[in-house]
Amino acid sequence: MSRMNEGEAAGGRRRQIMEIAAQIFARKGYRGTSMRDIGEAAGVLGGSLYHHIKSKDALFVELHHAALDAAEQQIAAAIDCHDDPWIRLEAACATLLDIQLDPHSLTMPMMNDFREVPEKVRVALIDRRDRFEQLFRSLVADLPLPAEFDRSIYRNLLLSQLNSAADWVRPGRMMPRDIAAQIVRVFRHDQRDPPVA
Repeated sequence: MSRMNEGEAAGGRRRQIMEIAAQIFARKGYRGTSMRDIGEAAGVLGGSLYHHIKSKDALFVELHHAALDAAEQQIAAAIDCHDDPWIRLEAACATLLDIQLDPHSLTMPMMNDFREVPEKVRVALIDRRDRFEQLFRSLVADLPLPAEFDRSIYRNLLLSQLNSAADWVRPGRMMPRDIAAQIVRVFRHDQRDPPVA
């Protein structure tokens, strides 16, 4: 096997291990997942796993960042074709709810599992989450809100609702886009009907 083929095979094997690890982290959380769990599920024995993965902490941070990168790209694509600031906000909310409420999503557990990680990992997760939230910071900055509204509080209340949706949304009652429309309507500062997309 040539060096290039060996590199491609190693890269493919690493991607496979990463996918398996993401599924285990999503199911068992950071604390409940061990490198042994990942190695056994991936069929990699002992120290061989460390040939592909530096550490559990580094692995979790990498997966978390990849999850937020994917979510950010989806949201950016959803809002890109709209000009009205309320429609852009609704599109962003609907996309984030799609991610948060998908029972097979690996993104949601990665985005929300901050409680059990070591401090060094938490700092890295919060830094990346803050950069992700810049997208919503920009969306909220464009809204025609009254001057007395604190946009930081507004944004944090909105994101709290979206990020906890899996805890309060009943499956099958409404589609994510319908829930997003309701949330944005509640968060509008006036009683006018929202513009039609």
